[in-house]
Amino acid sequence: MFNFFKKKPPVPAQPETREDDAARHAPPVETPATPAADAPERDELVPATPSVPQPAPPVEAVTPEAPPAPEPKPEPEPEPEPEIETPAPVAVVPPAPVAEAETAPAKPEKSSWLSRLRSGLSRTGKSLGGLFVGVKVDENLFEELETALIMADAGVEATASLLDGLRARVRKERIEDAAQVKTALRELLTEHLRPLERAFDLSRAQPLVVMIAGVNGAGKTTSIGKLAHAFQARGASVLLAAGDTFRAAAREQLIEWGSRNNVTVISQEGGDPAAVAFDAVNAGRARGAGVVMIDTAGRLPTQLHLMEELRKVRRVVGKADADAPHEVLLVLDGNTGQNALAQIRAFDAAINLTGLVVTKLDGTAKGGTLAAVAAGSQGVRPIPVYWIGVGEGLQDLQPFVAADFAAALLGD
Repeated sequence: MFNFFKKKPPVPAQPETREDDAARHAPPVETPATPAADAPERDELVPATPSVPQPAPPVEAVTPEAPPAPEPKPEPEPEPEPEIETPAPVAVVPPAPVAEAETAPAKPEKSSWLSRLRSGLSRTGKSLGGLFVGVKVDENLFEELETALIMADAGVEATASLLDGLRARVRKERIEDAAQVKTALRELLTEHLRPLERAFDLSRAQPLVVMIAGVNGAGKTTSIGKLAHAFQARGASVLLAAGDTFRAAAREQLIEWGSRNNVTVISQEGGDPAAVAFDAVNAGRARGAGVVMIDTAGRLPTQLHLMEELRKVRRVVGKADADAPHEVLLVLDGNTGQNALAQIRAFDAAINLTGLVVTKLDGTAKGGTLAAVAAGSQGVRPIPVYWIGVGEGLQDLQPFVAADFAAALLGD
C-alpha cells in the first residue's frame, strides 16, 4: 500500500511544477530567442522611431503658419475706417453756410438795435401807443396822454410842454385821426429830445481824458468796458485807470474788461484814486493813447465826503493835463425814474458833468426821464446823452438818437 501511494505522487511531477515555474520564468529568457525571428520587424521599427522626430519639424512649420493668421488682422478693414472719416469734412461744410447766414444779418444792425430798444421801452410804448387805437380826437384823449406821460416819468414840465404843442398842432392842421395825432406827438417828442443828442468827439484832444462817475449798481464799470470796445472800433487806442479803489471787486472787474478788449489798465491795490488818475494821464501821454478813461468809486450824492474826493480826482487830473478832464460822464440806471434828476443835479454841482450814459433800458425802465432832462425839470441842465444801453452785450450800448428813442417810447 505504501508503494501504491508512492506511485501516485511520482517524483517527476514535482520537477514538472518546477519546470512550470522555470517556464514561467523562462518567457523572459525565451523572448530574446524569439526576437531572432522577429528581429527584422524590430529593425523596421527602429528606423520608424527616428522618422517620428522628422515629422516634428513640420509641426514647427505649422506654428509659423499660425502667424500668417495675424496677417489678416491688419486686414484692409482699417482702410475703410479712414473712409468713415470722409464724412467729417462734410460735417465741416454746414458751419460755412452758418457763418454766411451770420454775416448777412450782421449788416442790418440798426434794425436789430431798434427792436431791442422797443422791447426795452415796451412798458411805456404799450401805455402810450395803446391810447391812439379806435378813439376820437378830443379832450379825453389829451387827458389820458397827460396821465400816461407823467406815469412814464416825463415830469410835469415836459408833459405840459408836449401837450401844449400837440394841441396847437391839432388845431392848426385840423387833425381828426388818432393815428395822425400819434405821428404828430412822435415828431414833437423828437424835437423835444433833440438837444440831448450829440456825437462824442474823439479827436478833440490827444489823449482824450474821460472821467466817469455814478452810483453803485448803475453799470459804471461795465459801461467803461463797452465804451473801450466802441472807441477801439473807431480806431482809437484806449488806456483804463482803475480809480475805484474802495470796492474790492471793482479793480478786478475793470482788469477783466481790459483783458477782453486787449487794453492796458493802470491800477494800484488800495491806492489813492487821485494818484491812480494822475499816473494814468501821464501814462496815456507817454504811450500815445487816444483815450484815457478813469473809473471812480461809486457813491450816493448824499455821501458828501466821497463827493469831495471826486472833486479831488478832477483837480489832480487837471494838474497832469491843464485841459483835462475833457469829458465828465455820469452813468445812470434807466430804472431810477425821477431819482435820476437828483443824481444829475448833485454830480453836476460837484464835478461839472459834460454827458450822460443811460443804462438798463431793457425791462422795467419807463424812459420818460430823458424828456424831463430835456425840459430842465427840477433845476437840471439839459446835459447831452451820449449813449443808451439795452443789454449786457458789447453792442448793446449805442449812441442816443432822438428820433429812435421817441419812436420806441410811443411803441412805433
